[in-house]
Amino acid sequence: MSPYPDAWTAVRGKPWRFLFSVWPWRSLAYLATTVPVGLATLAVLFLVLGVGLLTLVVVVGLLVLAGVPRVATVVAEVERRRLGLVLPHAIQPRSSTLRERLRAGRILPVAWPEVGYAVLLATILWVLDGVVLSFVITTPGVFLLAPWLVEIDQVAMFGWQIEGTREAWLVAVGIGLPALVVSAYAITALAAAQAALTRLLLDPQPARLAAAVAELRRSRVGLVDAFESERRRIERDLHDGVQQRLVALTMTLGRAELDVPEGPALDLVREAHQQAEGALEELRSTVRGIHPRVLTDHGLAAAVHEIADRSPVPVHTEIALSTRLPAPVETAAYFVVSEAITNVVRHSSARSAQVHAWINGGRLVLTVVDDGVGGAEVGNGTGLAGLALRLEALDGRLQVSSPVGGPTEVRMECPVDAG
Repeated sequence: MSPYPDAWTAVRGKPWRFLFSVWPWRSLAYLATTVPVGLATLAVLFLVLGVGLLTLVVVVGLLVLAGVPRVATVVAEVERRRLGLVLPHAIQPRSSTLRERLRAGRILPVAWPEVGYAVLLATILWVLDGVVLSFVITTPGVFLLAPWLVEIDQVAMFGWQIEGTREAWLVAVGIGLPALVVSAYAITALAAAQAALTRLLLDPQPARLAAAVAELRRSRVGLVDAFESERRRIERDLHDGVQQRLVALTMTLGRAELDVPEGPALDLVREAHQQAEGALEELRSTVRGIHPRVLTDHGLAAAVHEIADRSPVPVHTEIALSTRLPAPVETAAYFVVSEAITNVVRHSSARSAQVHAWINGGRLVLTVVDDGVGGAEVGNGTGLAGLALRLEALDGRLQVSSPVGGPTEVRMECPVDAG
């Protein structure tokens, strides 16, 4: 496998790695195929334009000339595929087929960059590539083959007459090999430059920007998934490891209370037993906060009901979800509810709270409302700032409305297909 991802990176890399890579050969193939493609494009355009202009007086020519954009579309598709020889990852794959784009061409505006590229290919690029290839292949080829050519006939390059086998070998080693290296660089550099121009015309900036945004969103969702996987691993280790040891410790201390006689030693055992039970309860609470089992097993509605049941402030829940949501969306919604209810209990002095969730236009909408004193902010130490970033990674958003005096509403929206 080549150590370089594309020809442009290869030509800027270390010389010995570049010269023994596949990129000079792929660049040669790219430039060599430009010539027949350019000639074919020239012939087709000449035919279409010629017939169209000749028949223009009988209106039929307008229909013929209208076929030029379609020709350009076909040429652009061929060029996008050829571009993979030099820049394999440059052009993003298209969701539609060539036939679908040709049919859509009847109602879509003309893609002038494609037309311009087809004209450029038919008039300049194939000629340039043909001249360069003939020069960079012939020159080092003659010099390298000079020891055998002088045996057949006289050899002359650029007005220089090569005489004798010894001189021919000196030319082959001293000029032929360096010329071959220069040719490899010249071919690859030209192919990379031409490919960059092709990409500029056939993959315009808005398309590249949209592709970059889509890739960024996928990477952010991937990070969220990785983070959730790590949370589940930590929860599993704590539940199956540390928690079980604490349970065993409390049971051992409980048996010790029965065996130790009354006195200071029993008092210490009882105190240790109480501390172990307190630590176990704190660990269980921490485990539930890391990744609740009820959310994984039964979904968002059951997990929200569990939060409401544990809350000292009465919480009314109304979760109108017909099916399970993707795991990242469910997890984000759960922690929004958990953080919001925690803030209600600690800071709002509220007498009640309400949690509502429903689907609207392919988006999960979830609100947590309380009748407390208000004044809450996303970035004011409430823990909601991190949840806002988490939702942004899922293309969602978090809003907090909390005027002084209340009420406070925490509202999240997130696409249900974000996972």
